[in-house]
Amino acid sequence: MARRKSLFATVVALSLAATQLAAGDFAYVTNQNSEDLSILDLDAGTEVSRVPVPGKPAGVAVDGSGNIFTVSPDTKVVRRLDQDGTVLATAQLDGGPIGVVYDRGHKRVFVSDWYNARIWVLDAETLEQVQMLETGSAPAGLAVSDDGRWLASADRDSDQVSIFNLDTLGLHLRAPVGSRPFGLRFDPEGRLFVANVGTNDVTLIDPQSGEAIATVAVGERPYGVAFAQGRAFVTNQYADTVSVIDLDTRAVVETIDVGEYPEGIDTTTDGATLVVANWFSNTVSLIDASTMQVVAEIDTADGPRAFGTFIQARN
Repeated sequence: MARRKSLFATVVALSLAATQLAAGDFAYVTNQNSEDLSILDLDAGTEVSRVPVPGKPAGVAVDGSGNIFTVSPDTKVVRRLDQDGTVLATAQLDGGPIGVVYDRGHKRVFVSDWYNARIWVLDAETLEQVQMLETGSAPAGLAVSDDGRWLASADRDSDQVSIFNLDTLGLHLRAPVGSRPFGLRFDPEGRLFVANVGTNDVTLIDPQSGEAIATVAVGERPYGVAFAQGRAFVTNQYADTVSVIDLDTRAVVETIDVGEYPEGIDTTTDGATLVVANWFSNTVSLIDASTMQVVAEIDTADGPRAFGTFIQARN
């Protein structure tokens, strides 16, 4: 596919004026190459500031109350920042920290350790280590279910997911998926969607039983998953597209062209818009969830990854 920037980048303000975004939503996008965080005002369609985040940041999570957590693999530092980008707490880890997710029910943060097959459990306020969980080889993406029951880890080199009970932090089960799972997220019904970069598909898992409900073929190198309007939206890195899966039929109903090398994806708080981080284009694409059309682009700093959850309403 030809590499290109969308023409929508030149008409961001006009496009956003016609797009219904959740009032006050901001996107906090980790930029790996420029080692910073782009703070984007989605209503205005602008980048309002850039905050230095040394160490090639990739993983990011928001808590819905104004805190942002970033993971820098090169320096092995986890940070908690406020909505303006002020650093409130840091933790120096070892190994290979990469993915991060927030546990609202217990006010914890989980960070995956790529090199040592484990997950750090950190206190969300202080970032002090509370516990360690064992996973399969090379854990990457992490997800917490909306009902507060499950923590899931995509164990890339084991071709499996590990699912833990959130209350006890005990291992519930390990379930096989496709080749090299990386990103994953629970849908509104509690099913786990796992993006398998090696087999170009998405595995749907019942977290209670570990049963594979379905396998859906998508584009080349699927990476991130988000949900809106009864559909799953999956970024395809090598295809420069987003595959749209109907949650009822489990069929791909649309393929959307976005920027170059799309990675992180998240949904605005009103469920109306998907925001996609395009690593090679240095932009985010905004997709109308109802029409499944790209309606705007916003420039970021260099190398946006946004691996995790990165949108929340500003307090």
